[in-house]
Amino acid sequence: MAFQSFAEKELGGGSMPKGMEQSFAQLLQIKPSAWSMIKTGARPVGDKLARQFEVALGKPSGWLDEVQAEQGVSPAEQHLMALALAASRRTNADGRRRLRQLLKEFG
Repeated sequence: MAFQSFAEKELGGGSMPKGMEQSFAQLLQIKPSAWSMIKTGARPVGDKLARQFEVALGKPSGWLDEVQAEQGVSPAEQHLMALALAASRRTNADGRRRLRQLLKEFG
């Protein structure tokens, strides 16, 4: 959830998606390869690293130990859904099938 918030803020400010993960790793003061292992679950986050992340993210101590509530649909997700809806409405049945297929491929 912290990465999603970071990415939405950066994208909203005009940053490019490429390099976003590296920028987040830099913010956390870890190597990009360490972030990659953490997000896939290949590397656990211990107490020391969790506190380091909380400081870097401006969160209170113990924040990562709590279950985070779903935040619902973000503004970036709302924008993406609006684009998909507009594209669907502007095309014919074949175009809608192609759009659905593309979305399924990403899902």
